[in-house]
Amino acid sequence: MTDAIRTINAVIEKLPRWAAVLLGLSFMAAMGFLDIITGPDYSFSIFYLVGVVCTAWYAGRKPAIFMAAIGTVLWLVASLAGKQYSGYPLSLFWNDFAELGLFLFAAVVISTLKELLVRAEENSRTDHLTGIANRRRFYEQAEEEIRRVRRFRDPFTLLYIDIDNFKTVNDTLGHNEGDRLLLSVASTIRIIIRECDTVARLGGDEFGLILPKTGTKEAVTVAGKMRAALKAIVEEKWPVTFSIGMVTYREAPASTDEMILTAEQLMYEVKNTGKNELRHLVVPELE
Repeated sequence: MTDAIRTINAVIEKLPRWAAVLLGLSFMAAMGFLDIITGPDYSFSIFYLVGVVCTAWYAGRKPAIFMAAIGTVLWLVASLAGKQYSGYPLSLFWNDFAELGLFLFAAVVISTLKELLVRAEENSRTDHLTGIANRRRFYEQAEEEIRRVRRFRDPFTLLYIDIDNFKTVNDTLGHNEGDRLLLSVASTIRIIIRECDTVARLGGDEFGLILPKTGTKEAVTVAGKMRAALKAIVEEKWPVTFSIGMVTYREAPASTDEMILTAEQLMYEVKNTGKNELRHLVVPELE
């Protein structure tokens, strides 16, 4: 039962907003029809509320408020059709107004709760200093890329970037200056890459970059632009360089850990042999 609910939730979450609203309208219309044909002996108020709550969760506050109004009108129409309140017209409208208040309250509370949950989820995948993705988000995106490559056979490239002599900046210029350096690196990379690419701070002074649908030549071009841009921003401000490991996968790697470890090892090879270089590996190797 739990798995079924999770599956349904996942399907609805992927729907565009207009489709979720249309689904809510269909549900409310069905409930209104049943409310009218069953007469005053059966109450459908709880089902209207379910429609409002689901719309607030999947489509947002404004559509939920609209759905609350729809539910209130349907409830009023059903009551008039059943002539339940023919002798007490004021009580009919008072109860309808009370229903509207309940529906609006539910719309605001549920939509606010969803907004808070989404924001918390986004924050859990965002580096608090630079505003780019964090290690958790990077691993999730890497796993998604592996699944995509296994399906479509497109190449992709992973870069592991380390700031050489970053500790020197912190020790001599202070941690605030080190933070400014990290922010500059993150913003520079974000400007260069495409919207579909992912840049993340993996920890300390290390960054990761995933380039979907990027083969060997394209990866070399992007890496060259990035290195030139990074060199330009640090040349006169900070005494640092960049050691980069880059792997282009023409086939999907066995695991996320393997692909990230491979790029990281290439980066350490650069650091151990003079720093300020890029080492590139193609997997499998070109014939």
